[in-house]
Amino acid sequence: MKKFLLIFAIFFSFPIFSAGAGCGTLLSDDGLQEGVCEHVEIDANNKASLQRGAKLYMNYCFACHSLKYGRYKRVADDLEIPYDIFEKNLMFGEAKIGDLMEISMQEKDSKAWFGAPPPDLTLEVSLHGADWVYSYLKSFYTDEARPLGVNNKVYENVGMPNVLLDLQGEQRSVCKQVPMYAENGGLKQDPLTGEILTQEKCGFLEVVPGTGLLSPEEFDQSMVDLTNFLAYMSDPIKEKREYIGKYVILYLLILLVLSYLLYREFKKDVH
Repeated sequence: MKKFLLIFAIFFSFPIFSAGAGCGTLLSDDGLQEGVCEHVEIDANNKASLQRGAKLYMNYCFACHSLKYGRYKRVADDLEIPYDIFEKNLMFGEAKIGDLMEISMQEKDSKAWFGAPPPDLTLEVSLHGADWVYSYLKSFYTDEARPLGVNNKVYENVGMPNVLLDLQGEQRSVCKQVPMYAENGGLKQDPLTGEILTQEKCGFLEVVPGTGLLSPEEFDQSMVDLTNFLAYMSDPIKEKREYIGKYVILYLLILLVLSYLLYREFKKDVH
């Protein structure tokens, strides 16, 4: 019985890892950190956030990035958007409500324009993780050396224009004076004056004031909504799966108790 309980405990306590990818050098509270993505809270039950995210995606991303493993009707149903409103505001061209969410851009054309066809993003959050996607969306900056005039801290030398430029505004990579840290993690101080020592570090991202339609807080929330929508597209049954999962766990616990009681009855006959 002890072995059975041990196996059961290991099975249900084993951590579930999601696929992910490291970020580039990003600004954090402690300065610049290698491979650390900004964290984003994903809520599959927040219909308002998912609706805002769908609006952003269909207006800013869908021209180049398809969602070909999803259907318009399924998205409208799950996000509780009436079909007439969905068709009027979130569908373009001759697409029908029951169609897959494919784009009209031809692969050969996109390859000529961008160097490579823009990927389908249905499973992007499953591939990279929500934190990576959120950090990527926020990390475009001006880089005159690049063909499209922009680069990205998370995905260096990306061949994609900053389609969110008018919302966020122009973002530049700048240098700043930051505190110096000792090996023990404390701040370095001048032994004579006691002043905290600083050093210049480059790579911090700053938005040029007045160049975007949204405030930094509003833009951050918009990217949370957009990431939330992409997370939904990667796992559209998450809400239902988690709901059913509670009853599955309860069933297994009841089965465990009944199995143990049956085991005890069998042991009586053996002895």
